[in-house]
Amino acid sequence: MNKKKLQKLGGFCSVSLGLIYIIAFIVYGGILDYPKGDATEIERINFLIDNYVILSILNLISYVLFGILLAVLVVSLHQKIKDHLPNLSILASVFGIIWVGLVLASGMITNIGLSSVIEIGIEDPQKAMAIWTSVVIVSEGLGGGNEIVGAIWVLLLSIAPLKYSFFSKPLNLLGLIVALAGILTILPFEVFKVIFGVSQIVWFALIGTSMIRKPHISFAHKELR
Repeated sequence: MNKKKLQKLGGFCSVSLGLIYIIAFIVYGGILDYPKGDATEIERINFLIDNYVILSILNLISYVLFGILLAVLVVSLHQKIKDHLPNLSILASVFGIIWVGLVLASGMITNIGLSSVIEIGIEDPQKAMAIWTSVVIVSEGLGGGNEIVGAIWVLLLSIAPLKYSFFSKPLNLLGLIVALAGILTILPFEVFKVIFGVSQIVWFALIGTSMIRKPHISFAHKELR
C-alpha cells in the first residue's frame, strides 16, 4: 500500500474511532442502566444475563474493533511524520501501540470474564458478582480507568508542529487539551474522563477528515528561531 492510500485509510479509521466513542456513550450512558446502590447480586447477575449479547457486541466494538482501527491510525500517523521527525515519530508510535495492546486486552478480558460470570451466576450469583468485580477492576486498570498512555500519544503528535505544519493550529491546540484531560484521568474525578472522551471524539474526526482530504506527506518547514 502506498503512502497516500495509507493516509486515507488512517483517516477513515480515525473518523470511525470517533463514531465508536459516540456509540459507547449512547449505549452505556443512555440505553443500559446497570443496577446500582442497594441492588442485590441476583438483580445484577440478571442484568448481565439479560443484556449478555448487547454487552458482548459493545465490548467487541468499543475495545477490540477500536484497538484494530487505532493500530492502523498509529501506523499511518507514523508514516506521516517519520521523514521529518523520526525520533518523535518512533516515540509516539511506541505509546500508540501500547495503547492498542491495552485496549485489546481490556476488551478480551471483559468478554471472557462476562461469559464465565454468567455461567457461574446461574448457580452462585454472589460468587459470580465477586468475580465480575475483579474482572471490571482488571479491565479498568488496563484500558478504562485512566487514559494516560493514549494521552501521551496525542500529546507527542500535538507538539510535533512546533517545527512542521502537519495539522492546523486549532487542531494541535485541541490535541493538547485532549492530552491534558487524559493525563488528569489519573485523578479520582469523573469529569476528566468525560472531557477526554468528548474532546477526543472531535480530535479523531478532525484528524481523520484532514488525512482524507490531504493525504500527502509533504509539509512546510518552520524554522525555530
